[in-house]
Amino acid sequence: MTDTTFAPRVFSGIKPSGGLTLGNYLGAIKRFVEMQGGEFETLYCVVDLHAITVWQDPEELRRATREVAASYLASGIDPEKSILFNQSRVSAHAELGWLFNCVARVGWMNRMTQFKEKAGKNAEKQSLGLYAYPSLMAADILAYHATHVPVGEDQKQHVELTRDIAAKFNHDYKTDFFPLTNPVIEGPAMRVMNLRDGTQKMSKSGESDMERINMTDDADAIAKKFKKARTDPAPLPESVEGLADRPEAKNLVNIYAGLSGMTAEQVIAEHGGAGWGQFKPALADLAVEKLAPISSEMARLMDDPAEIDRIMERGAERARAIADPILSKTCEIMGLIR
Repeated sequence: MTDTTFAPRVFSGIKPSGGLTLGNYLGAIKRFVEMQGGEFETLYCVVDLHAITVWQDPEELRRATREVAASYLASGIDPEKSILFNQSRVSAHAELGWLFNCVARVGWMNRMTQFKEKAGKNAEKQSLGLYAYPSLMAADILAYHATHVPVGEDQKQHVELTRDIAAKFNHDYKTDFFPLTNPVIEGPAMRVMNLRDGTQKMSKSGESDMERINMTDDADAIAKKFKKARTDPAPLPESVEGLADRPEAKNLVNIYAGLSGMTAEQVIAEHGGAGWGQFKPALADLAVEKLAPISSEMARLMDDPAEIDRIMERGAERARAIADPILSKTCEIMGLIR
C-alpha cells in the first residue's frame, strides 16, 4: 500500500424531487454556504440520477433540477468558490456506481433502512435503481475523493456504507486509493419539524401548505405561517431542558437558532419566559429577513434557465476534471482497459 494523503474536500447534494422547504435550507444548503471558501474544496451537486429511481415527469424533473440549482445560488453558493453542477452531466458518477455495485455486498444493501421505508410492502415492484442507489451515492462521494460529507442524521447510514465500500475496495486491491469519508452532522435545526405537528418532519408532501415553509414562499406567506404555527399554552421555558415533551416549542426554538446562528441555549437565554404572542412575531420577522431575499432571487433565476444551465455546465467541466482521472485509475486498479 502507498501512503496517500487526501486533500480536504467536501461533496454533498440534494435530489430534485420538487418542493424545497426550510428543512432543506437549514439542514443542508445553509451549511453548504458556510463551508465554502474555507479549508475545504467544496462540490455541490443536484443529484438528478437519484431522482429517477422512481418515475419522473421529464419536464418537471428538468424544472426541479434547475430549482435546486437556483436555491444553491440564491442562498449564497458562489460558483467561483464552489463547484456547482448536476450529476447527470458527469458520467463518472454512473460508471463508478457500476464498479461499486461489484464491490458492495447484497447484505449491505438489505440493511439500508431508507429502501425499506420507501419500498414498504411493494419491494418486489420497485426499480433496481432504488435498491442499489446507495452504491451510486458512494460513487458521488468517492469520484472526488471527498473527505467530508455534510448530511442529515437520516443520511448517516449512506456515508457509513460509502466507508465500507472504500475499505473493501482498498482491501481487495491492496491499495489505499479511496479515503474513508467522514459524515459532518451538526447544528441545532438538522431536523426541521412540521409547523402543525412538532413530532413529524417538515415535508414537501404534507397535506397542508401551512405545515411547511417553502423556499419559494414570499415574505407574507413566511410571516403568516410562523404566526399561525401550532404551539402549546405555556410560555417559553427558562432553560432548554424545559423544552422536553414540548415538540412544537422545541421546533420553533430550533428554527430560530438555525436562522440566527445562535444555539438553542442562547435563544432561551434571550427569550425565556416570553409568551407566543411575543416570540412568534420575532421568529416571523427573523425568517422574513433571512428567507424572503432567497425566494426573490430564486424567482429571478428561474426566469433565466439558460443562465442556470450555463453555470451548471461550467461546474460540470470542473467536476469532470477531478472525477475522470479518479475513475480511470479505479479501472486500472481493477484491471479494466479503457
